[in-house]
This record gives sequence, C-alpha cells and structure tokens, in this order.
Amino acid sequence: MPDDIGSTVPRRQLGRLLRQFRTEAGVTLDAAADALEYSRQKVWRIESGFGPVRVLDVKAMCELYDVAPEMTEAMRGLAAETKSKGWWHAYGDAIPSWFELYVGLESAAAHLRRYEQTLVPGLLQTREYARVLAKTDRPSVGEADRERAVEVRMQRQSLLTRRVPKPPRLEAILSEAVLLRQVGERTTMASQLDQLQKAAELTNVTVRVVPLAAGPHWGAEAGSFIILDFPATRSGRAAPEPPVVYSESLTGALYLDKPEELAAYRDAWRSLEELALDEAQSKLLISKILREIYHG
Repeated sequence: MPDDIGSTVPRRQLGRLLRQFRTEAGVTLDAAADALEYSRQKVWRIESGFGPVRVLDVKAMCELYDVAPEMTEAMRGLAAETKSKGWWHAYGDAIPSWFELYVGLESAAAHLRRYEQTLVPGLLQTREYARVLAKTDRPSVGEADRERAVEVRMQRQSLLTRRVPKPPRLEAILSEAVLLRQVGERTTMASQLDQLQKAAELTNVTVRVVPLAAGPHWGAEAGSFIILDFPATRSGRAAPEPPVVYSESLTGALYLDKPEELAAYRDAWRSLEELALDEAQSKLLISKILREIYHG
C-alpha cells in the first residue's frame, strides 16, 4: 500500500477549522454562503469534509472570517492535501458512497477497536467467506461487480501488514455466535476460523471472544461497532483527527464523534473486555469449534 493514504483526514481537519473560524467570527452558514456567493450546500460540504477543496475557496473563507495570515497559509496547505487520492478511488462504485469515508478513516487510523456480534470483520475475512457475503449483500448485481467488491475488502486487509505508514493496531472482540454461524460451505468456515488464528499471530492484532455463556451484555445492546483513534498528522498543520465511532446499517452508516457518544461506546468496549476470554483462551475456543464442528 502506498504512503499516500488519501485525503479523508485532511478534508475533515480543514472542514472543522473552517467551521470553527466561521463560528468564532459570528457568521452563520447562510450568511457565509451569501457573502461568498456559494450555495449553502457547498459551504456545508466543505465544513463536513466531503470532497476536495480549492485553495481559492479557503482563501476567500479565511478573508471573510478574518483568519490570521499564518493560519490561512496552513489551511491552504491542507486544501492542497485534500486533492490526493487513496487506493480505493480506483474501484469507483464498488465502494458505496457512504462507506468510502470509512475506508479513508480506516486507512489513516492508528488504533482500531472492533466489536462484531454477527460476522467476521472484513479485515479478517478470507476471500471465499467474503464472496459468500457478497452474494447475500448484492444479489442483484453481476458476478464481476461482486468480485470487485470482494477485491476491495482484500485490498483493505493489506493495511495490517503494510510497512509505511506504520500499520494500525487492531483489537477485535467477537461474539461466539460469529464462530458458530456457518457462512458458505463447512470448508469455507474451517478456512475462515483458521485465518482468524493466523491473523491473531500478527504483533499488531488481537482476537478475543465473548462466550455465549456470558449472557446479555452491553455490547449486545450496542450492536457491532468500531472505535477509531488516529496518529498525529504528518504535516503538523492541524491537530490529530479526533476519535470516531463507526456503526453500520443496511443503507448507510453513523459516524459518531461527540464526547458523550465516544464515552458511551468506550464504556461498552470496557465491558466487553471484562467479559471476553483472553487471547489464549479465545484461541483454544476457536480450535475447539474447528475440531468439533467443522473438522468433525
């Protein structure tokens, strides 16, 4: 995977800074749009981190908000970074628009904490397991399009073993139900569980299991989620990307970054850590299921 991990983080950083300076200047979104002769939607999209930003637009907005020259220059530099493209752009519509933001954040993260109660996480799936899910998720599309979606998932996995930048730390906590739910043929599941054990051997990956015997718990109520933490920015022009919680549904996703939202999911994660088997016990459980169900 190339050193360039895309423009997602610079776009979001720039958007937050522009929104901050607009608010401090006492300028409403509508007033900014009128003064700049932009649509309200354009100003909102820039502040929300959607799409690249022209240096000319940053200059005009900074003048309107009376931003100091040195900060304006730093933000112009961020605007230039918003034009870079990550590897995933080459796959076009194989990545839904609502998921593209997550792929960029995932590529930029330093630490991923993922709880999954239904399926093996995408970063740990085998190709065949992913193919079976693609047939379920996209029954109306052709085989070629489904294969492109699978290829995106396989490409995402390379971040766990990349050399530059440093690969993220992945902590995965899975419900035991994930191991027992058969996806595809028995051989598909056997290979998948074997892959989980191999992935857990990476120094930056841990896989732990919450046994069904643990009963109802906070994680089961929260549903599957991911907490992403980010490193300091390479350019040093802005503060690090703040943590974000990602939660997915059939038709879209939530990106939660308010302090109270983050606190709730961190509490849920801590409760899962208390209930989950340790790494060695989890490996033994996976081996037991492999032996008794899929190799029996």
